[in-house]
Amino acid sequence: MESVIDRACAAALYAESDAALDTGASLLAAAPDADDAAHRRGEEFVRRAWERGWLPADLVRFVRRELDERRAALAGTLIAAETARYAELPPRWDRQLAGLPKPVPRNRPDRFSYAADLLELYRVLLRLPAVEPVGPPPGAAADHPHRPPAADEPRMLTRIRALLAKAEATGYPEEAEALTTKAQELMARHTIDEALLAARTRSRETPGACRIGVEPPYEGAKAVLLDAVASANRCRAVWNEDFAFSTVVGFEADLEAVELLFTSLLVQGTTAMTRAEAGQRAGGRKRTKTFRQAFWMGYAQRLGRRLAADAERVTAEADTAAGGTGEGGGLLPVLVARDVAVADTAERMFPRTTTTRLRGVFDPAGWTHGTEAADRARVGGARGGTPPRPDGEITA
Repeated sequence: MESVIDRACAAALYAESDAALDTGASLLAAAPDADDAAHRRGEEFVRRAWERGWLPADLVRFVRRELDERRAALAGTLIAAETARYAELPPRWDRQLAGLPKPVPRNRPDRFSYAADLLELYRVLLRLPAVEPVGPPPGAAADHPHRPPAADEPRMLTRIRALLAKAEATGYPEEAEALTTKAQELMARHTIDEALLAARTRSRETPGACRIGVEPPYEGAKAVLLDAVASANRCRAVWNEDFAFSTVVGFEADLEAVELLFTSLLVQGTTAMTRAEAGQRAGGRKRTKTFRQAFWMGYAQRLGRRLAADAERVTAEADTAAGGTGEGGGLLPVLVARDVAVADTAERMFPRTTTTRLRGVFDPAGWTHGTEAADRARVGGARGGTPPRPDGEITA
């Protein structure tokens, strides 16, 4: 005999009309004894999402974008229930689960509205496309070897987090820039140490991948920023605008560094933009969307150049210390081999990427403030000529 949840889903999930949704919600609202079955059906949809390559944070972000915060919280509730059944979860999942929205109480007085929310969420989950997996789903074994964390890795990451936290908290832009530069230097040196250790021990570790949210507004500029951070840390980033994330490919220690630095730079950029807008208002100019867009593009492009230069300098110094000449000896062959492995992995995962040129709206004041926020060493220096057009390229 067909159950209430089967009839409700058949009525609501395969048609887009409000009338179909109302019919399904009415069936569920009138059957309190079907609540458990309705939630189990939602957990099944979540489980299918894992099989299609989705991760908890991706799923919540997508539901929030397609529906709203209320249904995103409901998705988080189903995710927490579904993942509780596993004795062990893949890497990064615990941190993503800790960031889920606050659980939604099930015993709400308005049963019809709650049932409608469930079914509208299930419509979205049912139609989720497959995405490129960045690790095994819960309950499955990893398909490639990972090295165990190095003995000094927690201490190194703790130092980097502390530097970035100070950079986010300080009210002095020059200090924030110096702290962030120091954090990137530590990341670059840690990458080099990992590469040398892997070469000495003949490690079988292969590149992995993670996904990082790149959300509106100004997501194009933020994707350029993430691409710059990834490149500086010997990773590759591929942006998926439709799903509001970028997939970053690299070795595990480098992926951790990219996540830390990108998150911090977003916080620092937002703080600097707020400060710049206050100055604009004080000067009698209104803050505008064009100003913010140009700010983020200037910020992303200037930081990209700074990070690339810092990474190149640290690598050259380390290569010299290792007995190389900077022209192929010492350290460089080891790093080149890892770069090739990352590039090969990225090309296998994304064989049909394109390079997209982003053209932002042109606002010289916003561009200038963005570049100054990214490169405080030039504050007060000469700035002849017109700022360049806020264009950028991103792999998508």
